[in-house]
Amino acid sequence: MSAEALEERLRAAAFRAMENAYAPYSGFRVGAAVAGDDGELAAGCNVENSAYPAGMCAERGAVSALVAHGARRVSALVIATEADDATPPCGICRQVLAEFADPDLEVVSATRSGREARWRLGELLPAPFTPASLGRR
Repeated sequence: MSAEALEERLRAAAFRAMENAYAPYSGFRVGAAVAGDDGELAAGCNVENSAYPAGMCAERGAVSALVAHGARRVSALVIATEADDATPPCGICRQVLAEFADPDLEVVSATRSGREARWRLGELLPAPFTPASLGRR
């Protein structure tokens, strides 16, 4: 599958996941879809909770679903939001992505209105805490 075709599949999956987001407190629905090096695709949406720290971001949900399928590396990511501007992942999501993706992972964020932004994960989190930080490789 071409990179363009993969991105389109991920974009569609991210927007479908966004439709299922549970965001009664912020009203900020987000969907995310990831691809693993093994070709597996997974999606997630944000799930808020009245005890705010207990919520789950879409990106972390998608990575968790991918890991549950047995993958250990994220090779592609698309984030979908209803915001006016494309938004990057939050800090916690950046750290989780750094655990499962290379710093050159392209992070694609798209809005329903068609706006888009792209970053490299290493730009968003230039000094991640990694297994190497623990003295492990």
